[in-house]
Amino acid sequence: MGGAAIRNASAGDLYACIGAFLVAHRLSPDPLHYAFAHAALSGTDPALAAEVQRLTDGGFRLTQADVMRLAGTVSGAPALPDRSRHVADTTGSVLAAAAQMQVDGFAEIVRGIHDDTKGFGRDLAVSVATIEQTPTGGRAEVARIAGAMIRRVRDSEERLARATDEADALRAKLADAHAVARRDPLTGLANRLALSEALAARDGTHCLALCDVDRFKAINDAHGHNVGDRVLRAIADTLASICDGHLVTRHGGEEFAVLMTGTTIAQAVALIDSARAAVSTRRLRTRETDAPIGAVTFSAGVTAMRHDEAVEQVFDRADRLLYTAKAQGRDRTCAE
Repeated sequence: MGGAAIRNASAGDLYACIGAFLVAHRLSPDPLHYAFAHAALSGTDPALAAEVQRLTDGGFRLTQADVMRLAGTVSGAPALPDRSRHVADTTGSVLAAAAQMQVDGFAEIVRGIHDDTKGFGRDLAVSVATIEQTPTGGRAEVARIAGAMIRRVRDSEERLARATDEADALRAKLADAHAVARRDPLTGLANRLALSEALAARDGTHCLALCDVDRFKAINDAHGHNVGDRVLRAIADTLASICDGHLVTRHGGEEFAVLMTGTTIAQAVALIDSARAAVSTRRLRTRETDAPIGAVTFSAGVTAMRHDEAVEQVFDRADRLLYTAKAQGRDRTCAE
């Protein structure tokens, strides 16, 4: 919907258009995004509206880099934060809280054993003194003291065993939480957090590919979200199979990212093109009616990563290449 039409729309229409805008560009309905959409659609900021119109002409969605850049120009609204970093920080906080609860429970057990050990030492000293003062014929008293010491030792052993089990359980829970936090539940691929960590720890030669399903909204609209999910899983499986040995992630929505290690740009493009060809030749059908879904394709932007450049620069370049591929007709790879 153009700026002129929006300016002539009622408040209710404007609200609906803002909601549709947020959905179309995969923006969460938080105040910053709402202020950005309102400024872009209401006509209060003609320069912003014109730039949004230019970037989205032809049905393209705004990239995250576009949104972050343009949102900073909205009067009274700060630039949007890096959402991938926010997700990583939030997930890390949740994991830290869960781990802290487990550690506190384990520490309580250890403190109990420590207190019991100190008490046992005192009792043992008293028992030794009693034994030394017991006449040779006081075998019953010696047996009683020895039996009490044995029971205390066994009790401490049991508590120590429970503490060991608790430590093992904590280790397993943390490992599970670590894996779950880095796994996309729909496709089974690694997620954005796993990619961020891999990029932070990268060493050597890498190429990054951003892949976006072509006309994915049309698939959802025509066949429903269940079919859309199946399409995403099919593309995920294909990318994971052909790019085996590299990190294939679901970057969000219908976008995938592949971090390829030890490859030249030509090798990286060849891998992505193989995956594109494999996807485009698949003939998917709906489970309910067996009706063909139609051709499913994706476009990709592939770029080589330099050692001295920031991750944001790499993503911006790959995103630009991806949308160049879209602009040139989709179902193709652009590389740099």
